[in-house]
Amino acid sequence: MRVAVVGSGVSGLLVAHLLSDEHEVVVFEQDDRIGGHTHTVAVTRDGVEQQVDTGFIVFNDWTYPNFIALLDHLGVSWQPSDMSFSVKCLRTGLEYNGTSIDTLFAQRRNLLRPTFWRMIRDILRFNRNAPGLLQDPDPSLTIGTYVDREGYSREFVEHYLMPMGAAIWSSGSGTIRDFPAVFFVRFLHNHGMLSVENRPTWRVVRGGSRSYLGPLTARFRDRIRVNAPVERVLRQASGVSVAVRGHEAEHFDQVVLATHSDQALRMLADASPVERDVLGAMPYQTNRAVLHTDRSVMPKTPRAWASWNYLIPEGEHERLTVTYWMNLLQSLRRETDYFVTLNPVEPIAEHAVLREMDYEHPQYTAETVRAQARYDEIGGVNRTHFCGAYWFNGFHEDGVVSALRVARAFGKSL
Repeated sequence: MRVAVVGSGVSGLLVAHLLSDEHEVVVFEQDDRIGGHTHTVAVTRDGVEQQVDTGFIVFNDWTYPNFIALLDHLGVSWQPSDMSFSVKCLRTGLEYNGTSIDTLFAQRRNLLRPTFWRMIRDILRFNRNAPGLLQDPDPSLTIGTYVDREGYSREFVEHYLMPMGAAIWSSGSGTIRDFPAVFFVRFLHNHGMLSVENRPTWRVVRGGSRSYLGPLTARFRDRIRVNAPVERVLRQASGVSVAVRGHEAEHFDQVVLATHSDQALRMLADASPVERDVLGAMPYQTNRAVLHTDRSVMPKTPRAWASWNYLIPEGEHERLTVTYWMNLLQSLRRETDYFVTLNPVEPIAEHAVLREMDYEHPQYTAETVRAQARYDEIGGVNRTHFCGAYWFNGFHEDGVVSALRVARAFGKSL
């Protein structure tokens, strides 16, 4: 068969990889590069080139079994990473890093702050009690309603739980409050984030995440079309018509829409009511990412520096601001500190900016979770297949899992 794959993130490329040995696969990518969130930037300082990830960065040995199997299949190696989290609050001056007792009390004055001890007490209470939500799930209960109902302190909610959730899902803290509580807690539980000691080992792809793109696309590299934005997908009795902007439509037997949900819906010229309902319930949010070397975005207290550094601004801000310290995450040489900041609220020194880009991340509500469960109503129907991380938790493993689901419809597996 002739199969069109629209989108070249991990989902689309894995589907193409698995189908290309038996089918004629053509991959369409709107940008001038492949990979989606797999976006490694080569930076050179003092004659030394290093590969810095700016989108997909880390994975772990607990909840990424299929991605790890893919790396093994491709012969791509990984290395250990450091996973730590800090909060810097411009409103109160609070700074802490949850890695150890020393970094938790990076600001020694917090030893004497009752509000800080109240936050710690509520962290332990939440870790102990929240898994109970998984015993009798209520899909309509939001995490915001849950913490309000249970009487958790403002310090715990504003300085710990919402920052952590916002950093994980690249969402604003206000949006995180509307996340389904069961969805939120299950993720933390599965990732060992409700335990102080029993936690997964975090890893990064050696040489940058794009290291896996070469071997993944080797079978079909000559059938990838970049700068090819698909404007219209029309299903017909004889096949599928795929039209790229400025070009004649091409005929295919099947189409795999490996794009974001909202992009897929816009492409479908003849979207069914069910497709509109399901895909329309899974929105995305755009986040600005800046790769730079400006240390001023980090906590003022050196002990508070972590891999992930969340900033609470002085005023209201709809989008999250978080800075990834790439030297710690990727074991980069330390002569120069490299950072990736999402949605900076404080100006980054112009001379320190190396690259700017936009990433879109899925947002989750109770309606989203219900839509995810309706995949079979649209997946594989009318010659059309859908894949992408938005079908699950929104992470790289989820992109792989959704691609494997589509591949199974063609009788293929990893």
